[in-house]
Amino acid sequence: MANQRKDNADTKNAGKVGKAEYQEKLGALELELNDVARWLQYTGRRLVVLVEGRDTAGKGGVISAIAGSLNPRTTRSVALPKPTERERTQWYFQRYVQHLPAAGEIVLFDRSWYNRAGVERVMGYCTEAETEAFLKAAPVFEQMLVDDGILLFKYWLTVDQAQQEERIAERLADPLKRWKLSPIDLEARGRYADYGRARDRMLKATHTEAAPWTLVDFNDQRRGRLALIRHLLDAIPEHKVPDTVVDVPPLGHAPLAERLKAPFKAI
Repeated sequence: MANQRKDNADTKNAGKVGKAEYQEKLGALELELNDVARWLQYTGRRLVVLVEGRDTAGKGGVISAIAGSLNPRTTRSVALPKPTERERTQWYFQRYVQHLPAAGEIVLFDRSWYNRAGVERVMGYCTEAETEAFLKAAPVFEQMLVDDGILLFKYWLTVDQAQQEERIAERLADPLKRWKLSPIDLEARGRYADYGRARDRMLKATHTEAAPWTLVDFNDQRRGRLALIRHLLDAIPEHKVPDTVVDVPPLGHAPLAERLKAPFKAI
């Protein structure tokens, strides 16, 4: 029995990226991501990355992997809550437009306007007519972004239901991860097939030459992150810029100690 459990574990982990290998490969990609960030600053270009996928697919993790080594002043993640009553009366794309990047900036959307074609449709938060209108409008909206010079990349993270179930159980068991599960997430758990049909419809309607979708296998999240970042880097135009040489003159005196006066105390 013990050997059987070991064989099952070996099979489950076969082909998975280990932590040490992942950190090594991610470190090399982070250097290139910083090249991209400098290139954006140098050229004034703007970068938008949409990360979509089922619950537990790994959207937040890959966004953190991209942004983790970049300047937070020019790189930000956007994960919007459900729309307010006022926002529900606006043009659907309006609340996303205000988060688009300025020159030299990177914006990473953890879910995006595609909520309308996914969770909103499957969970009944919008009508069929609203979904159909969105699927017609999204390619037009994205063409406008691309025509204005925005570099737009759309990723869908794929994950099998068995893997999704494991991750849900892991989150339920970990007090530090339970916040990731909402009542809606748990209700959506039983609608895996419905989400698949909604995804296929969305991809068919919004996969365009100007703004194509890229599907990334995230059953192994480490491998998925590395693959997505590699694809993003390869898809961006040549992004090397001249290195900025910073001249640091001698301090000119002995280093000073930090000193505090009462009533303040250091801990």
